[in-house]
Amino acid sequence: MGRGTAGGIEGLPIILVFLCLLGLFMYTAPSVFLSPFIYTTFLSTLPPLVLLAVGLTYVIGAGEIDLSFPAIIAFSGFVFAVLFKEYQLGWIAVIAALAAGLLVGFVNGLLIAKVGLPSFIATLGTQFFWAGMATVLSGGKSYALRGAEDSSVWQVLVGRLDFGAGAPLWLNQISLQAVWTALIAAFLWLVLNRHRFGEHVLFIGDSNAVSRVVGIDVDREKIKLFTLMGGLAGLAAIFLTLENKNFFGNQGQGYLLTAIASVLIGGTSIFGGRATVIGTVFGCFIIGMLEAGLVASGLTGAWVRTVQGLIFLIAIIFYLTVEEPHRRAALMARFGFRRGFGRAKPAE
Repeated sequence: MGRGTAGGIEGLPIILVFLCLLGLFMYTAPSVFLSPFIYTTFLSTLPPLVLLAVGLTYVIGAGEIDLSFPAIIAFSGFVFAVLFKEYQLGWIAVIAALAAGLLVGFVNGLLIAKVGLPSFIATLGTQFFWAGMATVLSGGKSYALRGAEDSSVWQVLVGRLDFGAGAPLWLNQISLQAVWTALIAAFLWLVLNRHRFGEHVLFIGDSNAVSRVVGIDVDREKIKLFTLMGGLAGLAAIFLTLENKNFFGNQGQGYLLTAIASVLIGGTSIFGGRATVIGTVFGCFIIGMLEAGLVASGLTGAWVRTVQGLIFLIAIIFYLTVEEPHRRAALMARFGFRRGFGRAKPAE
């Protein structure tokens, strides 16, 4: 069981990968990456991905998977958009959308913990069901939230920080959703690393049977785990809908693979038992800036995906070889090297 630390600094390998990529893009596309405006853009587009990926860090750390959160974004987004636009319910719309996400997550937890369905099957089924419900209830229509920026909901949740007229323009473009997301990520880091629930999650990821032997209520913790994921997906839906000032039925579909990739790039083990919130956050940063950086550096569309895949693989291999000494030793052995720098001697 572990939390993804190297040299005493959590997520250090992926932080180094992020800094190397950032330096590369600053060199190859200075007009974009030496300007502060690209970073304020990231702060208004990345929070939904960060929320989803941090929640998924818990789920994968427990040895489970959740494929339903794109549908939760669609369903919770619909609930929020209808109540906010059609009924002008403001903060009640926020509470209802969060409740919808929590409810779907709770149902997922019951199916997995009490019914005994594998999380892959359970959440795949609920993904189809809730995505279908969002489409049926919305009639396939989108909802434009014109004038949303005048509401207290928009101003508090996704409005821009105001440092006054004398502040640089880019500073007044920082989105409040980035502040809320940072606070939530910090809180969930504390829970994972300092609270009993985080310890239980990683114990369960190591072994369900051993967790039960040491007195952990595995079923209860899994229900809490998927309920948390549902709530975070509901909040991501609110942020996404408010930032775009628009709801559309498939707005969550692009997040499934990117969220999973962010978690795995960040160093959380796909087998469970090891998770790192900090690594996940930097994984999201890499995902978020990679396409923009490659395009700004002059690569065409066909090459962008190719290089993205290559960088993902390099990042994961680098993390594993730095973080896990036995993997590094095995890799060196395959190339004929022993510990140190000498060539391995052939067996006599």
